[in-house]
Amino acid sequence: MDFADKTVVITGGASGIGAALAELLVEKGARVALADRNIEAVQEAASRIGCMGFYCDVAEETQILTLLGSVQKELGEVDCFVSNAGVFDSQPSHVGSASNEDWSRNWCVHVMAHVYAARALLPQMLKRGSGYFVNVTSAAGLLNQIENAAYSATKHAAVSFAESLAITHGDAGIGVSLVCPQYVATPLIGLTDQDAKASAGLLTSAQVAESIVVGVEANQFLILPHPEVANFAQRRAQDHDGWISGMQRMRKTAVSKLGRASIADLYKII
Repeated sequence: MDFADKTVVITGGASGIGAALAELLVEKGARVALADRNIEAVQEAASRIGCMGFYCDVAEETQILTLLGSVQKELGEVDCFVSNAGVFDSQPSHVGSASNEDWSRNWCVHVMAHVYAARALLPQMLKRGSGYFVNVTSAAGLLNQIENAAYSATKHAAVSFAESLAITHGDAGIGVSLVCPQYVATPLIGLTDQDAKASAGLLTSAQVAESIVVGVEANQFLILPHPEVANFAQRRAQDHDGWISGMQRMRKTAVSKLGRASIADLYKII
């Protein structure tokens, strides 16, 4: 996909990967609309980058429809929708300890938001024979995130939905890219670019954004900002029992060395 003169919507765009991606796409000549629940932050980011900023809680289908209506009115038909919004709240204790509300929020943001976007945009995209979906999920969708069952389960579902998009509509001019980064220094987990500079396994938002642009321009389905994730996924597929044992050891190591198995610290032992 060539981003020049294309209308691109990016959710979760107030900071992190979303804002970094917007900067690159504006430089490439795209018309970009950022969306986020934090209206002040997204408008500030949009003003700094030189694009448009909108309020949207992607967990609500009506709000996605309102967002798309506003974007189409201001910028024209949407060529590319980047589902980047995410939530991450550590589970209180055991794997079933997160509340129903937490599970529902993870499901709505990580899965249904992607469905809502596709439901709204596919009819017009299919009619004109072109369109692109970039679904930013996580390496947890291919592997697992220790200490967060709700996050891991919904990211797995998001991977499956992206595959369904590509399988069903790829021959009708619809492009799909699935982005599965591992550890990224973003406000979502309380890390900064300075943290990334101190660890080879921790990427900045800008580095992930660059990998997304390169992958989408090449019409690549699976985009792995951390290439090593492919090897981890292969090991999981070849020897699932062995992979589970390895993950158990990793969790024990994290608790022993770091005092906890938090996503904000696990990159230190990879």
